[in-house]
Amino acid sequence: MPRSSTARDIRGECILLGTGTSVGVPVIGCACPVCRSGHPRNQRTRCSALFGLPGGNLLIDTPPDLRSQLLRERIGIIHAVAYTHEHADHLFGMDDLRIFQFQLGHAVPVHCEPTVETRIRRCFDYAFSDHEPTHQGAAPAITFHPIGLDPFDTLGATVVPLRLRHGPRFEVLGFRIGDVAYCTDTNGIPDETFDRMRGLDVLVLDALRATPHATHFSLDEAIAVAGRIGARKTYFTHISCRLDYETTNAILPAGMELAYDGLVIPFA
Repeated sequence: MPRSSTARDIRGECILLGTGTSVGVPVIGCACPVCRSGHPRNQRTRCSALFGLPGGNLLIDTPPDLRSQLLRERIGIIHAVAYTHEHADHLFGMDDLRIFQFQLGHAVPVHCEPTVETRIRRCFDYAFSDHEPTHQGAAPAITFHPIGLDPFDTLGATVVPLRLRHGPRFEVLGFRIGDVAYCTDTNGIPDETFDRMRGLDVLVLDALRATPHATHFSLDEAIAVAGRIGARKTYFTHISCRLDYETTNAILPAGMELAYDGLVIPFA
């Protein structure tokens, strides 16, 4: 598949494009120490990740900050997308996929559960209109590839979906690729999902804040889950402004750290 000649080649790497909660950090109107700190690793855009696979770049989610994330990391092309779920902070940058139809020469493959497809079709109805478009690129060109819990192949790699709970009534997906698992937006992991995460080298896991939350792991809960999974290295993501990068890392167990925007994770 084509790659931009001027773009960064990330084959064999996972880049955490964004590591912040749904409102990002700094938070609009917030005067807390983290929002005012100016520390670059306290600057958190909305969550997404990018895997450099043998056949191209697989994007996980399309947050509202997607364009600035891709420019910041010098990513010239997206070859496919996989969605964890349909919440706005993981979905509403999808219009930024419009440009890639020109580079690919075809629609962008999108791997998602049926509930996510339904939401995309509602929120971006202009992309699925029966009317003839005025010009190419007027709307995102995407092709849906429904997924469930069965592993699927894309861009020369096998992706293993991981069922996660996001609060009492909502289910989402994490993804395992090789020895890396990406599990944002969760506060419950079924036993069968733990089985799929055996032998991980790196775990990226939700840890919103120090205090409990209805739909996200607290820091202590995430530490306990990470201990059970036993990856060599764990990075916590979907972080609010209630966790300062330096202060929090100083108290975390060995092998566990807060993630940050632009973190590069090699994988096999």
